[in-house]
Amino acid sequence: MRKTEAAVQRCKTMSALQRVLGGKWKLEILYYIAFCDIRRFGALRRQLGEITESSLTKQLRELEADGFLIRHDFHEVPPRVEYSLSDLGKSFMDVISYMKAWGEKNLPEEK
Repeated sequence: MRKTEAAVQRCKTMSALQRVLGGKWKLEILYYIAFCDIRRFGALRRQLGEITESSLTKQLRELEADGFLIRHDFHEVPPRVEYSLSDLGKSFMDVISYMKAWGEKNLPEEK
């Protein structure tokens, strides 16, 4: 494989990663589910604050479709649904931890 072919392959990998995790809220959703034990839709929405119900629904469905989350429907009235990390999602938590530590060290706090 020539050097330029390898560069194209890396670009495809980064493009796929950006497609899967590029949603505005996806990294935060994964973080709260993994590290803050926030698993219910309403709790996630309150934690994220500015997100609309439709945006949260869309982001959760995409994360589930891409294999990062597992949706647990308890088939109760009123409806109760919880989200947890899949094995793929769990395998990504080291990356999120590193990104959070890097951000704390190198990025100014938002006001």
